[in-house]
Parts: sequence; structure tokens; C-alpha cells
Amino acid sequence: MARDHGGNLDAARAAFGGADWIDLSTGINRRPYPLPALSVSAWTALPTAPALAVLTRAAAQAYGVEPAQVLPLAGAQGAIQLYPRLRASGLARVLSPTYNEHAAALGSQGWRVEQVPTLGALAGADLAVVVNPNNPDGKTYAPRSLAALSQEVGLLVVDESFADPHPELSATRHLGDRLLILRSFGKFYGLAGARLGFALGSPALVDRLGALCGPWAVSGPALEIGTLALRDTAWQMETTRRLTDDAARLDALARGAGWSLVGGTRLFRTYAAPDAARAQTALARRAIWSRIFPYSTEWIRLGLPDGTDWPRVTAAMAELP
Repeated sequence: MARDHGGNLDAARAAFGGADWIDLSTGINRRPYPLPALSVSAWTALPTAPALAVLTRAAAQAYGVEPAQVLPLAGAQGAIQLYPRLRASGLARVLSPTYNEHAAALGSQGWRVEQVPTLGALAGADLAVVVNPNNPDGKTYAPRSLAALSQEVGLLVVDESFADPHPELSATRHLGDRLLILRSFGKFYGLAGARLGFALGSPALVDRLGALCGPWAVSGPALEIGTLALRDTAWQMETTRRLTDDAARLDALARGAGWSLVGGTRLFRTYAAPDAARAQTALARRAIWSRIFPYSTEWIRLGLPDGTDWPRVTAAMAELP
């Protein structure tokens, strides 16, 4: 199964040359949380249990759950690699199109994977996956609907990697033995290199997943950075306001270029263009990288520009063929 991703600037540089690229091919916040000064021990010592506990409490408070319901991991991807092992392999259904790592990880663990187009079609699966809000089309699903669905499948995995600026979408109040939620730290906080994420579930589910991940799943620097950022509610509120404004600004540029909005979040926008590959090439010739998809000739996804990005992006969008 193809596992294409955004962020592949090496391919862009190889195809188009140049060095000063604006990478809008991911949904990673381009104005990251300010990096704090880190302790020497964060780099030189193995991560400690007390530091992990502090991060876990910070995440529990940020997500509105109990610490026993939180497992810090090496990114949401760390959870994606592990959760197929929570149950004996059987029939997995993934609400699609979506982030392709879910189907790929399940398939690699022996699951029979069906990609289905509607929420209702997930019912009856031994394991079902929903990304909420979805990547790349931004579709959303009510938490109550997801809670009800969790009772119709063996295990429901809800990937909330893009939910930080959309807290009303989170299904955390419905956690149980049949509902596992994944959260990404790197996208909203703009620190993807920290490789930090969380799995949220019942204490029993979290314990089983923790036994699979082993010790030291999160690095010392990520423990310190994550704790500070998750506690910084002022930064979170201001960032959400800014991203809301920036999403509207990018939508206006897209309309001016003749594109229509497919959907998105406050971290990325997906548009329908007459020819997505041609649009990507036109932007790339101006050293702006975007994301297109193998299953659509029209869809093109852009992360949100920031700061000095805007003049170049505005000029490039105005000059699109």
C-alpha cells in the first residue's frame, strides 16, 4: 500500500531546485511554540518516571481526562503502529479517504482492511478507524455519533490529530474500553520533530497499549517541551484565533484563483482546482510546496502560511494559470 506523505521537500528540491522553500504540504503550524531552554539532563539522562508523570498530568488537564487515561508516545504515529496489536487481527474498516498510515499499519499486522465511505459502514468491524476532523477533506463527526458507533464495533480508534483548535469535536468525554483516541502534539504546536503524541482510553486499554510500547517511548526533551506547551493556555487561545483568521485569508486567495473549498481545519485547507498537478507545479516553480493526492486529479491541500510567507503565497496564487 502506498504511503505517500506531505513534508517531502527533498522531492520538491530534486524536481524544481531552489533552497528557500515555503513548505505548505503538511498541516503543521508554521509558527511553532517557542522553544524553552532545556535542562542538560533532558539530553544526557534516560527519561525519568517522574518527568513522564508530570507530562501525563499536563496532557490529562489539557484534554479533560484523568491521568490514568493518558499514554504519552512518540507521536500519534507511535500509537498507529501499536493499536493494531490490541486485538487479534480480523476485519478492520477505515473511513476513507484519509491519512493512509492507518490502513497501512493495520495491513502490516495481518488485518483485513476495508476502506469505506460512510460512518455507518464502519459498523460490525472488529476494529474501525475515524479521523476527526478528517485529513484531507476536513469532514467532522459529532462526538455522540462516535460514542454510539463505538458500541457497534470491537474497537473504535478516533484520530484527533488536528482537533486541538477544534476542542468541541473531541470524543474524550466518551472514553471507554471500546474507544481509543489519538492526539498529536507536533501539528498544533508546530514541533513535529519532538515526536510526541498521546493515546487516550480507559485505564485498562491504556495499560495494554503501554505494555506494547515499552520503556522510554518519549524523549527527555519532548517531556519538558510538551509539559510547558500543554500548560500554556494563553498561547493555545491566541494561536487558535490567529489560525482562524489565517484560514479565512487563505480561502479568499483560493477563491481568487478560481478554486473551491473542499474542506479543512484551522491547520490546513483542501481545495478543488481544475488541475491539481498543474497547480502544484505552478506553486513549486515559486518554491511553494503543496500536497496533492493519488485518488483525485482536483484536490490540492495547503497548510496555512505565516509571517513572511504571505507576500510570496499571495503573489503566487494571483499568478496561477
